[in-house]
Amino acid sequence: MLRKPYKASACYERMVIIVKNLICITCPTGCRLEAEYAGGKLTVSGNGCKRGEEFALAELTNPMRSLTSTVRTANPLMMLPVRTDREIPKDKIGEVMKLLRGVVVERPVTCGEIIAGLAPVCDGSMIATCDMS
Repeated sequence: MLRKPYKASACYERMVIIVKNLICITCPTGCRLEAEYAGGKLTVSGNGCKRGEEFALAELTNPMRSLTSTVRTANPLMMLPVRTDREIPKDKIGEVMKLLRGVVVERPVTCGEIIAGLAPVCDGSMIATCDMS
């Protein structure tokens, strides 16, 4: 006699719960947040204002970062400091760094000038953070 395999009902499906401790950086208070994501619902505790809840939601769903680095110049003894002109997705930082490895600045630049576009990876550009003559 063959038995049919046991089939669990839909109500017993595994519920995924994510709990993350964060420090809110949207204002100088620096509230310690505890964000819990369960069953498609986000709950945040420890926030002193609504901005803390918005920060936690953004951090859990699509974390963004500013990136600072240096690029090579024609002079092997000098490096040019650069930064992104806007925040980029955190998961794209490695790809942007690979792109920057191939950048060599061979002319004078001023602070704020675009050094490299990030179009193949994400929106934005890398800009110089100081003058180089």
